[in-house]
Amino acid sequence: MSEVVSYEILSGDKGGIAVISIDNPPVNAAGHAVRKGLMEAAARFNEDAAASVAVIVGKGRTFIAGADIREFGKPIMHPVLYEVVNAIEAVDKPVVCAIHGTALGGGLETALSCHYRVALKSAKVGLPEVHLGLLPGAGGTQRLPRLIGVEAATDIIVSGRHVSAPEALKLGIVDALDDGDDPRQAGIDFANRVMNENMPVRRTSEMEDKIASARGNKALFDGIMASVEKKARGQISPIKCVEAIKAATELPFDEGMKFERDAFIELLGTEQRDALIHAFFSDREVGKVPELATGAPRPLDRAAVIGGGTMGSGITCAMLYSGLPVTMIERDEESAAKGRANVEKILDDGLKRGKIDQAKRDRLANELYSVSADIADIAEADIVIEAAFENMDVKKELFERIDKHAKPGAVLASNTSYLNIDEIAAMTGRPQDVLGLHFFSPAHVMKLLEVVVGAKTLPDVTATGFALAKKLRKTAVRAGVCDGFIGNRILERYLTQAAYMIEEGASPYEIDKAVVNFGYPMGPHQMGDLAGLDIGYANRKRLRDSGWNGRYAHEHMDRIAELGRFGQKTGRGVYIYDQGSRSGREDPEVLEIIDRVREEKGIEPKTFTEEEIMRRYFAAMVNEGARIVEEGIALRPLDVDIAMLYGYGFPRWRGGPMKQADIIGLDKILADIREFEENDPEFWRPAKLLVDLVERGENFDSLNKKAA
Repeated sequence: MSEVVSYEILSGDKGGIAVISIDNPPVNAAGHAVRKGLMEAAARFNEDAAASVAVIVGKGRTFIAGADIREFGKPIMHPVLYEVVNAIEAVDKPVVCAIHGTALGGGLETALSCHYRVALKSAKVGLPEVHLGLLPGAGGTQRLPRLIGVEAATDIIVSGRHVSAPEALKLGIVDALDDGDDPRQAGIDFANRVMNENMPVRRTSEMEDKIASARGNKALFDGIMASVEKKARGQISPIKCVEAIKAATELPFDEGMKFERDAFIELLGTEQRDALIHAFFSDREVGKVPELATGAPRPLDRAAVIGGGTMGSGITCAMLYSGLPVTMIERDEESAAKGRANVEKILDDGLKRGKIDQAKRDRLANELYSVSADIADIAEADIVIEAAFENMDVKKELFERIDKHAKPGAVLASNTSYLNIDEIAAMTGRPQDVLGLHFFSPAHVMKLLEVVVGAKTLPDVTATGFALAKKLRKTAVRAGVCDGFIGNRILERYLTQAAYMIEEGASPYEIDKAVVNFGYPMGPHQMGDLAGLDIGYANRKRLRDSGWNGRYAHEHMDRIAELGRFGQKTGRGVYIYDQGSRSGREDPEVLEIIDRVREEKGIEPKTFTEEEIMRRYFAAMVNEGARIVEEGIALRPLDVDIAMLYGYGFPRWRGGPMKQADIIGLDKILADIREFEENDPEFWRPAKLLVDLVERGENFDSLNKKAA
């Protein structure tokens, strides 16, 4: 037997039970040794006269959590998983699978090949391959529809979501739940039931009832495909998943398996798979920052938030949801009441959506949360987060007061989107305890948290920022101090380029369409309307007052904001939002404003194709990203990618702007920049890092690997 798969015989109620245990820590990944061991165990059990039923179980904290990521990109080693699961299913005696922890991807496919499945109540199952640009390649698209039906299987496979054990029982993925905490015993108990009730071998591949109504049902699959295409926004793998599920209803099982395998191999060779694998690994690498090697996080038992507006209430709720007690501070009793109302509105929405129940809502609102108009009430907080208006004078004054009342050793953080953390920290007598925590709105929903490290920020303070992100289930990205940090600095550049193109002849609606077709959930002007155009207007005014450098092309946006048209919250922005509508329609008055600005500047408008729009838009993003890495504001290109993926809607299937630039070719990106530079040398000065990489024949990923 394999060293990671063991085989033993136990005495059962009416015969021997073969217990096949997988022991491949930490997550029993289905690497070559596991596959080989399962193949051998299945063959041994099939011939073993001493055993009537087999139980496959994982040791440690989980069943098979998925593929072994260490094998990604390496030569295929047989047996591959689809050979293993077919061998398990073909066994002539009943095989029971006992699931605990997670059975994901190949783990669930292994379970589906077993004849019966029992799960602990805490277990979760799923087929998340779509998130890697793939589809289940070991029978998942063929067996799951046969087990639970086409529509339920499509939802699970295309979304890649995790399914709780109770839902899995309801759907029919598992046959029973076990109340205990020992998967081995749960499997043995079910194996005895199989013997006592004389339950037969039951092969999922032979089930036809659940897919019978879908066979030849064109309307069903047309509807499914239309819905999936809309949500996929250009991603290929969800489409291939639907095609494989449809094949399960039309082809004999063996031919369906071949269809699935061919589609899997096709997806393996795509740029999207490469990009999504990059995103997968970057998620794991982005948290590896130098400060974590030298500093342990400080305690995080109680928090205080200064400000109860949109950001303050969102940050408060993010922490409440994590179980962290929060005291909110406002400037007076009236503002404190408004802050409480803002928090309770978010909690009520969570209750309405089923995110929390009434008991938890009341506990969060009344036991973990308090609000005060006295800043002295921050005295017990381990971390104090200032979430006041984005104005340097306001923040400086607040930090002077925070410094007087916060306890020694408390972490002092500013939720600034742009401002200089070192200037803010200098207002205190403990700049070493100060950092930036840039949350994204809505803060209780958005996953990105930029941890901004000042010149004097201690390593353990940075480590506390990352620990808070983990506690809040957010993805933290380390950033240095500059105007806008990583995300907003890049945002400013591509929004500026969008403004240039509008001034030169494009419409905001053409730009939004091009960006959405690229894969974003919304265009920059739709995003601005959602966030509030007053925010960008205030920031532009701040920059102009401090001395705007270079060409200014935002007059049309300024005039829209000066009319009080701030976007969705006022019913009009760049788009018109009819009463109750979140979907805007184009506004002829906006085009008239833009035309007047062009006339005043003597600009003869020209037309732009989608390709021309995206070449400029994307090149501006990559060029600024390269500068940010070059300056050390971001540690690695992957930090830029993660920031843009989680905070700005960059399509994950493109891997992030730096990865997408590698896929296109940095020489081509640089050539575009050189071309644009001829007409606008001030904006399009190429980043030195980008030039150096092209000259050396390297790319951004080479920098990621050097930093690893």
